[in-house]
Amino acid sequence: MPELSHRRRLLVLAICCMSLLIVSLDNTVLNVALPSLQRDLHAGTSGLQWTIDAYTLVLASLLMLAGSTADRIGRKRVFMTGLVVFGIGSLLCSLAPNLELLVVFRMVQAVGGSMLNPVAMSIITNTFTDPRERARAIGVWGAVVGISMAAGPLVGGLLVESVGWRSIFWLNLPVGLAAILLTLRFVPESRAPRARRPDPVGQVLVIALFGALTYAIIEAPDASATVVLPFAAVALAALLGLLWYEPRRTEPLIDLRFFRSAPFSGATVIAVSGFAALGGFLFLSTLYLQNVRGLDALHAGLWMLPMAVPTFLCAPLSGRLVGTRGPRLPLLIAGTAMTASAVLFALFEAETSNATLLAGYVLFGIGFGFVNAPITNTAVSGMPRAQAGVAAAVASTSRQLGSTLGVAVVGALLASGTGSSSYRDTFVPAARPGWWVLVACGALVLVLGALTSGRWARRTAERTADRLQEHEVRQAAGVGA
Repeated sequence: MPELSHRRRLLVLAICCMSLLIVSLDNTVLNVALPSLQRDLHAGTSGLQWTIDAYTLVLASLLMLAGSTADRIGRKRVFMTGLVVFGIGSLLCSLAPNLELLVVFRMVQAVGGSMLNPVAMSIITNTFTDPRERARAIGVWGAVVGISMAAGPLVGGLLVESVGWRSIFWLNLPVGLAAILLTLRFVPESRAPRARRPDPVGQVLVIALFGALTYAIIEAPDASATVVLPFAAVALAALLGLLWYEPRRTEPLIDLRFFRSAPFSGATVIAVSGFAALGGFLFLSTLYLQNVRGLDALHAGLWMLPMAVPTFLCAPLSGRLVGTRGPRLPLLIAGTAMTASAVLFALFEAETSNATLLAGYVLFGIGFGFVNAPITNTAVSGMPRAQAGVAAAVASTSRQLGSTLGVAVVGALLASGTGSSSYRDTFVPAARPGWWVLVACGALVLVLGALTSGRWARRTAERTADRLQEHEVRQAAGVGA
């Protein structure tokens, strides 16, 4: 990629952030629309879980393929293809006549979405080569999530109340079209110096692992053991297959050598934990505010602003801290705040009081605002630039896998506790096990943030980067490894 002027780099960052905005906004407004969608399409709790998890599941399964494909055939080309497919999927979702087709069309959306965020992050990584400048750019990237969380509930609530839940998918069309035109004009093409080979076996194993695991978790409350256990067995077999097969490939879909770096491994688990907490938090909050408190979509969106605004404000601050002081402090703040928020709900039933509900939302917003930038920066900063797409895709996959598991696990626990009873009568005690899951997620962020950001962890990252670079040089010279 040619060296760009400062203004051009900022423009590329803005275009990439547009793709993150439509993907993040889509999930946020959909959460606000869940109760309306539930009534219109006669969906149960598992049906609501699938409208969210069908998207995040396909996204998680294809992100690494999209990242490596972009490195191979061109990041701009894959990015623009993703924008087109995502727009088509959004239009189809707005026209879905039933729950089953809505789930299918959400999967189409996800195919396009898989080509957006990891590829955009790879473009940013190759555009902003100075570490401090890159950390600030990633902080801006993280702030876009806060913007979507702040705007999503309000915009979604207005649309749901005035037009209906189908209109929330129309938001993606003008933003996507603008991003396509701007990308065509201003984003330069880039690719890795040497193309990586596809790994179809690894891709199939990843899809089998994520799909079977999610199905087993979501359907566990309603299905018999004879239905659930085979899917759990498939997930275990796929995991073992990945661990056996991928190290034997010269160019694997998942390069397990990345995980020799303690910061990279820590960032991966932190991403799963942090986004599992976010997915579960939004799922429980939306159902509680509308189905238990009886608020309409707009007022429920207003109630979620105390979570969204701190996320928006803290994300760029987190990026600056990562650039100047490293990832430890932002991760410690994130883990502490997210854990404290979940404890308020798990121990003190924060839902039942306006003051504690507000405190829980503010604390979670602060925690999530600080968690995103150190994850992304750690994932890509220690890797060779030639593998930026793959490294960014692993980080993005971890996020989506976390969101998928958060909704699946928390939703399954909620369904087990409510059974056929009304949410209004049983929600608070039924949700308590889910809140304890979120306590564990926040604690993992805190502990791993402390353990994987020290001097010894940085040394493992340096050794891993050196070995990966040597491997790339040998492969480029035709020696192999």
